[in-house]
Amino acid sequence: MNKNTVLAWSFVVALGGFLFGFDTAVISGAEKAVQLFWSLNEFQHGLTMAIALIGTVLGAAMGAYPSDKLGRKSTLFLVASLYFISAIGTAFAQDWNTFILFRFLGGIGVGVSSVTAPIYISEISPAKSRGKLVGLFQFNVVLGILVAYLSNYFIGQGGEESWRWMLGVQAFPSLVFFVLISFVPESPRWLLLHRGKKEEATAIMKKVSGEQAAYDVESMLKSQQKVKAGGDGLLFSKNNRSAVILAILFAIFNQVSGINAIIYYAPRVFEMAGLGAQSSLLSTVGIGLVNFIFTLLAINFIDKIGRRKLMFIGSLGMIWALSLVSYAFFLDTVAGMMVTVYLMLFIAFFAFSQGAVIWVFISEIFPNDIRAKGQTLGSLTHWVMAAVITFCFPALTGLLGGAYTFLIFAVCMVLQLLYVWKLMPETKGKSLEEMGNTMTLH
Repeated sequence: MNKNTVLAWSFVVALGGFLFGFDTAVISGAEKAVQLFWSLNEFQHGLTMAIALIGTVLGAAMGAYPSDKLGRKSTLFLVASLYFISAIGTAFAQDWNTFILFRFLGGIGVGVSSVTAPIYISEISPAKSRGKLVGLFQFNVVLGILVAYLSNYFIGQGGEESWRWMLGVQAFPSLVFFVLISFVPESPRWLLLHRGKKEEATAIMKKVSGEQAAYDVESMLKSQQKVKAGGDGLLFSKNNRSAVILAILFAIFNQVSGINAIIYYAPRVFEMAGLGAQSSLLSTVGIGLVNFIFTLLAINFIDKIGRRKLMFIGSLGMIWALSLVSYAFFLDTVAGMMVTVYLMLFIAFFAFSQGAVIWVFISEIFPNDIRAKGQTLGSLTHWVMAAVITFCFPALTGLLGGAYTFLIFAVCMVLQLLYVWKLMPETKGKSLEEMGNTMTLH
């Protein structure tokens, strides 16, 4: 097996995660300027912030179709094109309606990417290093978020229309991603199970698992035959019930932690805590840096100690950190820097657990024939919840204040801890075929 070859393929595909993260976070630096530029009312401003997420929900919902029909590689070309078009379109938009349209297209790219990229990486990865390789996707997501925050901070010094550059610079990595996709092969599992190209699939698998390639290909075929003999193949069936429940709950807990509210509204949260505008932007960069560092740590531990242990550690840590944030807001005199420290603590535990594990775990637990549908279900649930939390967060903080809002997030993490303890199985070191055939609730 050529480990460097598989790593290179995985890293290229994971660049879709970089664009995913950049597109998600870049709007946080531009949202106030865009609101002023077009004199948007509250509804228009809310729609401006949410429209990419609405596109993401649509992209996630339809992600299985191009992944299964066109192939994983062709779908990634589509994703790169959507990111590029969105960046150019939003940068040069002359009216608000056009801006909204191109943000929506970028959101579709994010949604499709969140389905296709983790599937591809899981399907070309050896079992013993699959967690780390799929984790590269999340690593690139947080790298994209960090770069977006840094980019916003520096470009934001450039005047009233600097927001156009904030959004437009995404065109460059989008173009690089499009070119590099040409150098990766199609998923061998897709070639074998969706197109019947055994020889081509075996040739690719030889680069993945060496002499074991023929055995792996036969295991895939036997797994497919078992599914067909059982008359299954449907996502919502008795055989797949456990995986469906696990994926939906995992995705819900990912968002009710409050992570996207913090990513999207970080500068405003820090201003709520008493920091000035420039200090808030700088603190946001700190959030991105902590996210990056602890995601890097997580992908180096995920195949050693397992997904479930990371989730135990992270759940306990997030309960603690969110409780501290809530307590800080409950105080009459909120110390802005303390809120910053507590939020960074939360980000660290999130990145070390939920952030790193979600795309790995959901891409592992479904059988080969419905993996794209299962990833779509998990991704769709994730993005619907992200849209709901992002839309509701300003109203929640306005109605309840920061203290009770973050207390709600902390309580949700207590429920996540129970989920990990009672339901979540360990998937470390198991082949995709083994898990697809034996998945049961813990």
